[in-house]
Amino acid sequence: MFDLPVVNSAPKRRKPDWLRVKLPIGEEFKKVRRLVDEYKLHTICQSGSCPNMGECWGAGTATFMILGNTCTRSCSFCAVKTGRPPEYDEDEPRRVAEAIKLMQVKHAVITSVNRDERKDRGAEIWYHTVRLTKEFSPETTIETLIPDVRATWDALDRMISAGQEVVSHNMETVRELYRKVRPQAKYDRSLEQIKRTKDAGKRTKSGFMVGLGETKDQVMEILDDLREHDCDVVTIGQYLQPTKMHLEVAEYVHPDIFKMYEEEGYKRGFDFVESGPLVRSSYHAERHL
Repeated sequence: MFDLPVVNSAPKRRKPDWLRVKLPIGEEFKKVRRLVDEYKLHTICQSGSCPNMGECWGAGTATFMILGNTCTRSCSFCAVKTGRPPEYDEDEPRRVAEAIKLMQVKHAVITSVNRDERKDRGAEIWYHTVRLTKEFSPETTIETLIPDVRATWDALDRMISAGQEVVSHNMETVRELYRKVRPQAKYDRSLEQIKRTKDAGKRTKSGFMVGLGETKDQVMEILDDLREHDCDVVTIGQYLQPTKMHLEVAEYVHPDIFKMYEEEGYKRGFDFVESGPLVRSSYHAERHL
């Protein structure tokens, strides 16, 4: 069943042609960058070294990252800096909402760092950011890509109660690689968070990476687990090593394999599957509605 090609890579091997991305150019890109700088905002596009920044910013869209740009987690795949975050910026929700209005965004994606040091996991800032965005831009639909709340379910309820249309929480990798890739998280706890989000009446979404050393059977398992926990949308993308301090790429997965994963996702009943080497959780997010 799984005899499609996979290209293995040595640690410093040149990336294959299908991982080439466009350079960030154009007036829309400059406009987004100017607004991000002017309003002193953070984006996961920059902090996470997203390969699609040029395409998305060039189309006038960006994924805003709230609660600062310092994460309390130290995931071995992520380019966002880790450490002790500064105090809350209580004016951040207003600035994000104003920027989204000025950009005339039709579908806004908002994410955040983990704020494990806060009892509410950042839920209040989450709530007010979404509410103000809805107030300033009532026609804009919103997807929130929220962190693991460590089973603080009242915080989850607050985060997802502000009126957003889609709530995403990324699994990031298969069960067998959690300790290596996401050591401060728990596979089953993240699945429960997705299920609780669905039970609250939200459209649910998750994403994970391949190329970290997982097997195809393990990918089938995570797809099964997500559907069993009522996940509506799934994204699958290639892991790319952001710095020498992060995990090395175990393999560059061929586009044909990504196509097979997409087909397997639809067979399992997902409403929408985005699967490809350059796919990230917020890539083409507007299509998921």
